[in-house]
Amino acid sequence: MSIIVRNLTKRFGDFTALDNVSLEFASGELVALIGPSGCGKTTLLRVIAGLETPDAGEVVLGGRDVGALDTRERRIGFVFQHYALFRHMSVFENIAFGLRVKPREERPSERAIRERVNELLALVQLQPLADRYPSSLSGGQRQRIALARALAVEPSVLLLDEPFGALDAKVRKELRAWLRRLHDELAISTIFVTHDQDEALDVADRIVVMNRGRVEQAGSPQAVYDDPHTPFVHAFLGAANRFDGHLGPHGFLADGAPAPFAADATGAACAQPDVEPAHAYVRPHDLDIHPRRSGRTDGIDAHVRRVIARGASVRIELVGRAGPLEAELERDAWRSLGLREGDGVIVVPRKWRAFAQSK
Repeated sequence: MSIIVRNLTKRFGDFTALDNVSLEFASGELVALIGPSGCGKTTLLRVIAGLETPDAGEVVLGGRDVGALDTRERRIGFVFQHYALFRHMSVFENIAFGLRVKPREERPSERAIRERVNELLALVQLQPLADRYPSSLSGGQRQRIALARALAVEPSVLLLDEPFGALDAKVRKELRAWLRRLHDELAISTIFVTHDQDEALDVADRIVVMNRGRVEQAGSPQAVYDDPHTPFVHAFLGAANRFDGHLGPHGFLADGAPAPFAADATGAACAQPDVEPAHAYVRPHDLDIHPRRSGRTDGIDAHVRRVIARGASVRIELVGRAGPLEAELERDAWRSLGLREGDGVIVVPRKWRAFAQSK
């Protein structure tokens, strides 16, 4: 089922949680909402579900304006961060709950309920736990039961609010891969809120970056990561080094740098006719490091403060005229430099993007 929100505004007192938000979600698409705390992600989810009433705007599900419908009538499955399972009910009864409370004329037979619950237990791979209670399950198992309960009523839309936020890193990684496989199998229109950028980049067909109640940018994970449209998106999504300086006809000149950054990496950004204050952003893997003894003069002077080796890559923390910086190299490339902590280096951005400061 397609989802369209038009000009949604929601205020809580003097705080504007949603500020004229318009978005479209294609049928069967899995979309991640990301952004800092308080940016409006969960409020948007709750408005779509009918758990909050917007001050303005509309929600359209499958071509129908659902503003007058309550949550149950919208056929939406909602999974909360903290599971919200009924402690006094077994796993089986938790999943069956939504089916048992349907109006009498819509309620399936007891046989149909049992068949549906057993199908879902198989889907989430927890058949042996049907008679257990939530208190005896792990966090990952509880979250899968919460998802099965949401799916029991055969929703047209599935909304997930930080579904793995309470789990440890290893379980999160396992469950997000499982969620992607499950979504591909069921093809339910799904929107999930997450603070974990890796989770969004790994799982979603599309991501929506929100900030202060507005949409900063929406697109495929790779497109938004490679082509951020605003300084906020560049700084928020993935690691980034920020250089202060000036943007002009010859490119970006960082404070403390002897020459502008190479102009071929920024395209239209180099066409600025006037010099104006700006910030340039460089991903850690796009920052080259050269020993100071190499004689390079086209970069920024710094020294190695700390080296963290992780698997095949090495993260290098640097400090210098531009402040703290972070670079990422393959382990063999780092070894070939022959550098140690405390050594002087010249850092040269290989790819960068500059944004003029707002006036």
